[in-house]
Amino acid sequence: MGQIEIRRTAGALGAEIGGVDLAQDLPDATIAAIRAALVEHQVIFFRDQDLSPTRQVALGRRFGPLNIHPYVSGMDGHPEVMEIIKEPSDKSNFGGGWHSDMSFLKTPAIGSILHAIQVPEWGGDTLFASQAAAFEALSPAMQATLEGLSAVHSAAREYASGGHSAQKRGSMKVAEADGYVGEYVHPVVLTHPESGRKALYVNPAFTMRFEGWKARESRPLLQFLFDHCRSEAFTCRFAWTKGAVAFWDNRSVWHYALNDYPGQRRHMRRVTVDPWPVAAARERAA
Repeated sequence: MGQIEIRRTAGALGAEIGGVDLAQDLPDATIAAIRAALVEHQVIFFRDQDLSPTRQVALGRRFGPLNIHPYVSGMDGHPEVMEIIKEPSDKSNFGGGWHSDMSFLKTPAIGSILHAIQVPEWGGDTLFASQAAAFEALSPAMQATLEGLSAVHSAAREYASGGHSAQKRGSMKVAEADGYVGEYVHPVVLTHPESGRKALYVNPAFTMRFEGWKARESRPLLQFLFDHCRSEAFTCRFAWTKGAVAFWDNRSVWHYALNDYPGQRRHMRRVTVDPWPVAAARERAA
């Protein structure tokens, strides 16, 4: 395995990596280099990869334990692998709005690895937005205000019967949130455990209100942040090709799957990486 090649793709975030075959059993040094690139660039891209579900699971597990989505059924035999499919007859896509994966859980995911199996002839790009850049662009007074706040996250709205994620699609099995699905509190500003860089941690899909505030009181400030966080200066755009892989850091990145390819099929596979348990993290660091 030669030295990996890293080419930055945008000012705020994003880098394309070459010289790596992700289907191989990569040495620890290469995994460490990929992780370092992820931390620095927040989302990294690979082209022309041939990952079976088994190999995608094995790759994901090099970075942490894998999440099993509570509402979307995984593949038979591979519950960690989510198939994200939009058939030509589907009107609604999955992931078609700005969000951070799994922020509605008590322990949110640290990253997601998405592999393109079939892409439309045109359209179907994914947008990414750096929430570190968004935080850094705020005034010092606003930064200080937000660092004193926490926010409530929940899947209740997005996966309710009328929510975007719960909409019926031809080749995906998505369960509606039924009854109490839980609310979890996370800091509005996260300090990245590896880079030390601060990032905003709210998103339109799953952030309900500020802790201790009513929803009506929270709405103006949250809406300001949502508008601010998707500013073009903080974004990059990835045009998918068959076999491409994107790996993004959910602790500091929003993403948005564009639904601009009517009548065409798009098929992706995703594994989502959770943080190491505390004991395992200490052992790996030792």
